[in-house]
Amino acid sequence: MNKNMTGMGIKGAASAIALALSMTLAACGDEAAPVEAAPEGVIPGVTIENARMVLAPVEGNPAAVYFDFSYEGDRAFSLGRVSVEGAESAMMHQFGEYDFKVQMMEALPIPVTNGTKVEFKPGDYHVMAMGVSPDIKPGDTVEVTLTISGGDKHKFAAEVRAAGEER
Repeated sequence: MNKNMTGMGIKGAASAIALALSMTLAACGDEAAPVEAAPEGVIPGVTIENARMVLAPVEGNPAAVYFDFSYEGDRAFSLGRVSVEGAESAMMHQFGEYDFKVQMMEALPIPVTNGTKVEFKPGDYHVMAMGVSPDIKPGDTVEVTLTISGGDKHKFAAEVRAAGEER
């Protein structure tokens, strides 16, 4: 046994030899194919459809963002935060019962696993965008960013609609 390995013990020496052999074999083999990373701001497996932001009928009131979310992937996560381009703040809301009244409240993080589908629609989950810039007009497009547990982000475009248009 090499004199440098004598202080390591048999298990340590065996581990060192195994590591050296695996590194040697890896160097001799074919190079691994590069793994393509998802574009920045895209979470693999997430699909967003029918995204739209409906402006409030009264300037200065919050706008609502609706979309259809689906996920086909292996990793579980939760939807936690949201931001909307041109809005001072945004949050996910849902309707619930409190004090025997149905009312809108901030949504808890939404758990997501393979096959999850969530429809962000009037009367259910939706995004409230507060402090929307008066420069945002119907026909524009804004970027919406979902932040999931762990900090990854998924960005998508939402068509801006006037109050009274189809939500």
